[in-house]
Amino acid sequence: MARMNGERGKAHIDEETGDPATDPGTVIPEQVEGPDQICADSGTDTLREELKELKEKYLRLAADFDNYRKRTERDLDTHIRYAIEKFAVELIEVIDNFDRAITSENSKTHEGLEQISKLFRTLLEQHGITPVVSVGEKFNPAVHEAVVCIPSEQEEGMVIEEFCKGYRMHDKIVRYAKVAVSKGKE
Repeated sequence: MARMNGERGKAHIDEETGDPATDPGTVIPEQVEGPDQICADSGTDTLREELKELKEKYLRLAADFDNYRKRTERDLDTHIRYAIEKFAVELIEVIDNFDRAITSENSKTHEGLEQISKLFRTLLEQHGITPVVSVGEKFNPAVHEAVVCIPSEQEEGMVIEEFCKGYRMHDKIVRYAKVAVSKGKE
C-alpha cells in the first residue's frame, strides 16, 4: 500500500497492486473537497462571465463593422453620383449663353442654337441634372437666390422673373436660380 513517506504531498504507490495508498493521510486529487473545489467553481463562473462579455463585445464589434461598411458604401455611392457636379455647372454656363442667343432676332441662327440647346438639355437630364422651375413659385431660399425685390400685382414672396436658371443634380441644388421676388402691391 502506498503511504506518505514523511514528505508532504507525496504518496507512495503499493508495489504489488500499483494503487495509491488508502490511508487517511494519503492525498488523492479526486477525493479532495473543500476551498480548492469552491475556488474551481467560482473560477468557472468567472470564466463564463468573461466569455459572456467577450461574446457581447464581439457582437457589438460586428454590428459596428456592418454599420461602417454600409456607411462607406452609401458615401461612395453619393460621391459617384455627384462626381460630375463641376462639369455640370460648366455645361450650365454654356446653356445660358445658348439661351441668350436663341432670344436674339436672327432666325437661322435661332433654329440651330435651339437644336444645340435641346441636345445639351437631354445630355444633362441623362446625368440627373434638371432645371429648377422658379417663375410663379413661392420664393424658397434653398432653391432661389433673390437678386431684387420688385413691387407687382403678384402676392408678396412670389418669384416674378428669372434672371438665371437654377439647376439640381438628382436631389441637390448645383446652382441656385437668380430671381426677382414680388414685394406685393405698394
